[in-house]
Amino acid sequence: MYEEEQSTLNLILSAAMQEFLEKGFKSASLRNIVKTAGVTTGAFYGYYNSKEALFDALVGKHYHYFIDRFREAQREFADLPPDEQPNNLSSTSGECMHDMLLYAYDHLSEFKLILCHSDGTQFSNLIDEIVQIEIKGTNDYLKVLAAIGNSSPQIDDQLKHMLITGMFNTFFEMIIHEMPLDKAVEYLKEMQAFYTAGWMRIMGQ
Repeated sequence: MYEEEQSTLNLILSAAMQEFLEKGFKSASLRNIVKTAGVTTGAFYGYYNSKEALFDALVGKHYHYFIDRFREAQREFADLPPDEQPNNLSSTSGECMHDMLLYAYDHLSEFKLILCHSDGTQFSNLIDEIVQIEIKGTNDYLKVLAAIGNSSPQIDDQLKHMLITGMFNTFFEMIIHEMPLDKAVEYLKEMQAFYTAGWMRIMGQ
C-alpha cells in the first residue's frame, strides 16, 4: 500500500514539474497535471489541497535551504572578532556562494521553477529576500569597520541596493541559463573577485 501511495505521489509531482516548467505557476492547470499523472482529482486532493501546496512541495525545501544557508554565512561572519572580519570577507562569502551554486545545480529543475516560473507564489521573491539579508550584513559590517577605526565613506542606500541586486542577478543568471557547472564555478570566482574589489574600493579599504 505504501509503495502504491509513493508511486501515485511521484506521478503527481512529475506531472506537476512538467506543467509548471512549461507554463509557469499562474498558467499551470491542475486538470492537466491530474490528467498527465493518470490519477483522479480525488486522489490528488488526498495529497495536496491546492496548486499552491503542490508548488510548495516541489520547491519549498530548496528555497528555504538557500535562505537558511545564506543567513548562516552571515551569522558566521558576524560572529568573527571585529578585527578579523576584513581579512575573512571574501572567504566566508565565497564558501557560501560556492555551496549555494552546487546545491542549485543538484536541484536545477526546482531552481528553474523558483527563478523563472514562480510568479504568483511566495517563492517569487528569492532574490529580493537574499538582497535584503545582504544589505543588512553590509550595514553591520560598515559599523564594525567604524568601530575598529576603518570608517568608510557614506554609501547611499539606493546604491547599495543596486549593487547587491546586480551581484545576485549575475549569480542566478548562471543557473537560469544552465551554464556548464565547471564554467559556472570559474565564473563565480571571477564574479566574486570583481565585486569584492569594487566593494573594497567604495568602502575605502
